[in-house]
Amino acid sequence: MTDCATQKMRFETEARLPLEAAFDGGRLTSDGGLLWLEKMDEELGLCQAISEYVPEWRRRKGRHSLASLVRQRVFQIACGYEDQNDSDSLREDPLLKLVCGSLPESGTELASQPTISRMENAASRRCCYRIARAIFELYLRERAKDGAPEKVILDFDATDDPTHGDQEGSYYHGYFEQHIYHPLLVFDGDTGHLITALLRAGNTHGSNSAVALLKRLVGGLREAWPGVAIELRADAGFAVPALYDYCEEESITYTIGLVSNPRLEGMAEDLLDEATERYETEGQKARLFSEGLYGAASWEKERRVIYKAEAMEKGTNTRFVLTTRRTEDPEELYSFYARRGESENWIKDLKLHMKADRLSCHRFVANQFRLLLHACAYWLMDALRRRLVASGARTRMQLDTLRLTLIKIGGRVREFLTKIRLSLATGHPGQSLWLALSSNFGDVHE
Repeated sequence: MTDCATQKMRFETEARLPLEAAFDGGRLTSDGGLLWLEKMDEELGLCQAISEYVPEWRRRKGRHSLASLVRQRVFQIACGYEDQNDSDSLREDPLLKLVCGSLPESGTELASQPTISRMENAASRRCCYRIARAIFELYLRERAKDGAPEKVILDFDATDDPTHGDQEGSYYHGYFEQHIYHPLLVFDGDTGHLITALLRAGNTHGSNSAVALLKRLVGGLREAWPGVAIELRADAGFAVPALYDYCEEESITYTIGLVSNPRLEGMAEDLLDEATERYETEGQKARLFSEGLYGAASWEKERRVIYKAEAMEKGTNTRFVLTTRRTEDPEELYSFYARRGESENWIKDLKLHMKADRLSCHRFVANQFRLLLHACAYWLMDALRRRLVASGARTRMQLDTLRLTLIKIGGRVREFLTKIRLSLATGHPGQSLWLALSSNFGDVHE
């Protein structure tokens, strides 16, 4: 975009002079922190690795390399521009051009929305599998930086992704009361790393594909770290015998919620009566824990179930958890299960702040590809967050807060013969974060 005069706007102010505004500032960017995203991506090698698996749909040599297209799309998502249409405006952003390999003033513009759309719709199932594998291998590298772990906790969770119109795989889901996709997400329960993201049709049960995905993850984990202990933690949506049987066959410890039923309620009846009596006597919420053996009709054997009975002002409730853990008492074990709630915060970051629920392509496979692109954006932002926490510059923050304080910084970009200059606001409160990251990366000082 060339510098040009635009319509001026006039504002009266509390000072003695009025203010005149116009979009004539020249080569400005609203995302000065893109430099850190590019730096993080360079270190992780994520976008380059993914671009190697994107099918080349163009019959002649394209104007933009696949690596440039992937970077453009992933960086846009990380900056909060999740729609393909945003590419039409951002293709001229001087700093986005720079981090995608084009000079800010003399370089060619980035890809437009139609090109981005064609890239996403060129995706195949094989392509998506190989990209998911690349993300998993990145997880293995990052997790092993301090040495091979002795144990890995896999937090499985499903979430809803509202669909739009007549999309492939879109179905009405009675629990969520809307048409959705039903993605399956896996996080490392100790570190919070995103391990993988699998898109599923809207009419899919919460446990669908869980065993197949677990088999792939277990194979990869044991290949990378022979002898590693693997543990599965999941809510009641994954309470199916096929998952129990596989875990027991492979010596995988599991802790999985159970949906209440009359038999389970009968098991907890005495404990609930005791909690109710205690609440009525002491006037304070009472929470009691116990355990027993339970076997559903479809099971081949009984298994250990721990349960909680709670009485409070709002009433009473019970919760049940199936487990093969043997060491903790019921309260400690239930506390371990409850910590899977932290994965809800990780999902919130992925869905709300990285907009992973904006899967609006018609083709199902194209939306799986988009989900993986959003997962990549999450990885870059999460890696920057970890750097800042490790440096002591900030405590852990939501990714939208990180974006606001580190990425969304306006600046003027100027291209000279020997260098490119980015001028940022002198009083911006994010300066300390930039200094912390520059010290952490170690090679960005002049």
